[in-house]
Amino acid sequence: MGILSGNPHEEPMHYGEVFSTWSFLLTTKQAKADYQTKLNHAGDDDLRKLLEECIEQCENEEKQIETLLKENGIGLPPTPPERPKACTEDIPAGARYSDPEIAAFVSATLGAGLVACSGIMAQCIREDIGMMFGQFHTQKAAIALKALRLNKEKGWLIPPPLHKNRLSEINFPH
Repeated sequence: MGILSGNPHEEPMHYGEVFSTWSFLLTTKQAKADYQTKLNHAGDDDLRKLLEECIEQCENEEKQIETLLKENGIGLPPTPPERPKACTEDIPAGARYSDPEIAAFVSATLGAGLVACSGIMAQCIREDIGMMFGQFHTQKAAIALKALRLNKEKGWLIPPPLHKNRLSEINFPH
């Protein structure tokens, strides 16, 4: 094994790890900008707290992945500009995202992030990178659970058609 048998930090990244971490970072930077924008539109205090937690998570991921890429001599993707803070009331009602729309967006991006983390973990041969994305996955799952609870509590969740078990209603011969 030679080059892959020592300290994972000294092992080279393979092309899949490079592409996946770089792409994840690009997506994370865009998600942070999107969350910042949605924060300006959100009226519900609990939703605002959830968005702030998502932004903090993005910043944590950015920091760790940028460090990894820099240590491996890989250029970083572009960073969108920070979104300025705005007063929700200053955004015209027809141009403003509603709280249920924002909550659905947060849930969708967290779900996509969970899938991305799982895929990256599966392709990693460097244990340190796999573990880093395992931590990201765990943190995203915790925030996603908060988002689900918030959607349920606020009545924002739009479930697909629910399937009820009809077997209990059917009389089977004994």
